[in-house]
Amino acid sequence: MVALDIDGTLLDHENRLPQSVIDAVGAVVAAGVPVALSTGRPWDGSRPLVEALRLPPGQHVLSNGAVRVSYPPLDVLEQITFDPSEVITRVLAEHPEATLAVEMIGRGFKVNRPFPEGELAGEMVIVGIDELIAEPVTRVVVRDANASEQDFIRLAHRVGMEGVSYFIGFTAWLDIAPEGIDKAFGLAALCADLGIDAADVLALGDGRNDIEMLRWAGRGVALGDAPAEVRAAADHVTDRFADGGTVRELRRWFPG
Repeated sequence: MVALDIDGTLLDHENRLPQSVIDAVGAVVAAGVPVALSTGRPWDGSRPLVEALRLPPGQHVLSNGAVRVSYPPLDVLEQITFDPSEVITRVLAEHPEATLAVEMIGRGFKVNRPFPEGELAGEMVIVGIDELIAEPVTRVVVRDANASEQDFIRLAHRVGMEGVSYFIGFTAWLDIAPEGIDKAFGLAALCADLGIDAADVLALGDGRNDIEMLRWAGRGVALGDAPAEVRAAADHVTDRFADGGTVRELRRWFPG
């Protein structure tokens, strides 16, 4: 199986999907090998990629492993939630200007204030903090356009607690997930369903939320753009995305 991150692995940082990537993924599909998206995105943000890549019916791992679906037709196979109240309270105590979102499966996000256009897929419903913490959720997104990546790394350390996992993005973006839930968790469940061994999985990614997946897969490949700790977790580092790293790795095994 081939497991593919989306942002920075299939799409560039302007959300463009190169034809060369479409063709390389098509060569995997033509070889009869399952392709699974493995992403921090929700379903609303992932479905366009499934369709643009013309993937056959199969399973995908969403929300950093907290949600697993099959499509088409859409069937939510698994969703793992946690109580967001403590972590949101602690984040706001440390960072009161933070913009927060909690995922609504298949619909969008509840937010305390609007996110920039295009950053969240699906509907944005503005609610108070009481409603944000009212129900268990698959993840919490924390954002501050005025903070740096290093600011959020420090924030994650300051609010560290039992019961959640953290994934820090390239910008001031923090994903908070149920404890022990990551892309490797979701892919392991997917592979168990399909009778595929982890040793037979090729995984590509470029973000900190890909570290566990790259370590878990039989061949974990980091894009050359990835942070140092992501590259260190991989079995191999390919070229930067703009230099055709994703295509180069897929064509190595599936020349078409």
